[in-house]
Amino acid sequence: MVADLAVLFGRGLIALLFLAGAVQKTVDPEPAMLLLADRGLPPGLIWPALLFNAVAGISLLAGWAVRPVSVLLALYCMGTSGFHFIPSDPWQMSIFVKNWAIAGGCLVLAAQGPGRYVLGRAG
Repeated sequence: MVADLAVLFGRGLIALLFLAGAVQKTVDPEPAMLLLADRGLPPGLIWPALLFNAVAGISLLAGWAVRPVSVLLALYCMGTSGFHFIPSDPWQMSIFVKNWAIAGGCLVLAAQGPGRYVLGRAG
């Protein structure tokens, strides 16, 4: 019972992070667009990233397709960590390290699966 609740709570915390990222990109997309442009990427990539953050967050929260979504989120975190590797900026370096930690949590979730509590699944 405690393990099931821990998985649910952990899933929720990770989901919240990505859902908040989607909201942040919706409300104020400019900082992320500038970060992409500074890296030579099209700023418009913000929109598929926003959609991915939202769909993945909802999926984790509901417990749907947790294993594949968690793997994709881990890869996303690993890939986007490169945008934050700016050794002269301690704030960006903390985001870099946190992205790798979140990727680790996603990989544990991918191995664990959704646990007992999944929206739409009986008992």
